[in-house]
Amino acid sequence: MRAVVQRVTSSSVSVDGNIIGKIEMGFNVLIGISKDDTLEDLKYIKDKVINLRVFQDENDKMNLSLLDVKGEILVISQFTLYGDCRKGRRPNFMEALGGEEANKLYEEFLELLRTSGLKVECGEFGAEMKVEINNDGPVTILLDSKRNF
Repeated sequence: MRAVVQRVTSSSVSVDGNIIGKIEMGFNVLIGISKDDTLEDLKYIKDKVINLRVFQDENDKMNLSLLDVKGEILVISQFTLYGDCRKGRRPNFMEALGGEEANKLYEEFLELLRTSGLKVECGEFGAEMKVEINNDGPVTILLDSKRNF
């Protein structure tokens, strides 16, 4: 599983011009699910996301987590995170998990996040979405459950 975690002052997602998810201060999280992902991958990314220490403390150091600041999370499924562009100019998405299997893992990931007690909003799996991201900092972190980076 891969995630692009962006610290935001606010973020929202729309489908057909209607906002379906909206948060204030917290994280916009774009996630991609691979063919090899299991519950352990979901748990790894969930724990990383809620415990990343990228919010300023009283000394203006990035030392506080999403849990510490009681931030919010907007999660957007994005299979293109598994686009392989090493050959040619057209991305290869062969490693991305699709369809119902990916949707099931996406929903499981959302449920895991909700157990943290934080506000969790989400996009619509498989839909054409417009995402508004007000990146704070900017701070953007890449996560990979296989620890490739």
